Amino acid sequence: MNNLSAQPLSPLDGRYSAAVSELGLHLSEAGLNRARIHVEIEWIIFQVERDLLQTGSSLSDDEKARLRAVVTNFSDDDVAALAKTEAVTRHDVKAVEYFVRDKLTEIGRVDLHELTHFACTSEDINNLSYAVTVRDSIESIWLPRAQALVAKLSELASRYHAIPMLSRTHGQPATPTTMGKELEVFVHRLNRQLKRISATEYLGKFSGATGTFSAHVVAAPAVDWLAESERFVSGLGLTWNPLTTQIESHDWQAELYAGVAHFNRILHNLCTDVWTYISLGYFKQIPAPGATGSSTMPHKVNPIRFENAESNLELSNAILDSLGSTLVTSRLQRDLTDSSSQRNIGLGFGHSLLALDNVTRGLGEIELAQAVLEADLLDNWEVLGEAIQTVIRAEVAAGRSQIADPYALLKDLTRGKRLGQEDLAVFISGLDIGQAAKDRLLALRPNTYVGLAEKIAKLN
Repeated sequence: MNNLSAQPLSPLDGRYSAAVSELGLHLSEAGLNRARIHVEIEWIIFQVERDLLQTGSSLSDDEKARLRAVVTNFSDDDVAALAKTEAVTRHDVKAVEYFVRDKLTEIGRVDLHELTHFACTSEDINNLSYAVTVRDSIESIWLPRAQALVAKLSELASRYHAIPMLSRTHGQPATPTTMGKELEVFVHRLNRQLKRISATEYLGKFSGATGTFSAHVVAAPAVDWLAESERFVSGLGLTWNPLTTQIESHDWQAELYAGVAHFNRILHNLCTDVWTYISLGYFKQIPAPGATGSSTMPHKVNPIRFENAESNLELSNAILDSLGSTLVTSRLQRDLTDSSSQRNIGLGFGHSLLALDNVTRGLGEIELAQAVLEADLLDNWEVLGEAIQTVIRAEVAAGRSQIADPYALLKDLTRGKRLGQEDLAVFISGLDIGQAAKDRLLALRPNTYVGLAEKIAKLN
């Protein structure tokens, strides 16, 4: 016999709920229903204030405030009431309509019942509700967390602008750079995506069963329904989409999810690089008091923040990519594939948000091991081969040297070999090049061969 009560199926609602629960205020079923109620109530108020049906009705400021308070005070009891109604209607939006009618009754405005959901198809309410909840989730939760992460990364990059580091192209020792410049590359990449995401246009339609305002025109032919629809959608802080079928085409959602997925992929790249720098000893991890790295190896401090982030970024992208490809297709004027898909938007953003939390905390738990970087550089003098062959080529081009193939000369000297300072000094001294060029090369060290890395790092 199982004595457990029902448990969360997703770790986002269980183990990791503290990091992502704020999203549930918007992207849960309850958050969606609250947004639906918001749209329905604003539509009633809009109709009355514009007197679209020439009823002569009005709403006092107090009545409007009481109706809007239904949204701001939306509670667990309201969630339960909606669920009870939906168990009978077997239709979620119809349950919302009846809920709103009951609230009109409570303030003594039964006369406005028929303005509830007037001329609306369910998708008129749903598409606006999703636009509102996704917008609020991005602007109030996801974006601030992403911006805080990039700010933390930028702080580290600024601190390490001038700290030289051996590069590893293809995993092999290569022309040195600075740690700050390498981190600034990610700052630059991530900020480009945040700029794109911040500029998202949240579209909404409000045009009836097939996007034609057919019922609207029959019920109130004198109303300029195109203008009123645009005014209502814009009043919700959204961008009006005039050309749709029954559904808003969801292209803006696909574009947004592609942008967040691209941000996720860049962040995943950062995680793998930082993980590798930790493995090389370039970063030391700061042990958390009382924490265990391994159940059997007491010495270990594992880079779990970055590993967990990698997994969650992959899960996030699996969902966001699926949403992006599914939502842009709807058979003819309507099918319901989007209805099931959109209920998983919260999962896509939840796994991304969990990754943001992990990476931000992970960046706060590492410090640069500058001595390790220095030792690594001074153990790889052969990386100066690039500088030497390039200087020789410049000397040949200027007529100060007759060396036939500078690249081949340095390849023979350095490829697959370990050279020291003295080896290179002897080689440089014997070169047929100008003395000024020799002096520059003899003064060069792996830890000073960083070009304009520090200057480039400060371009952000």
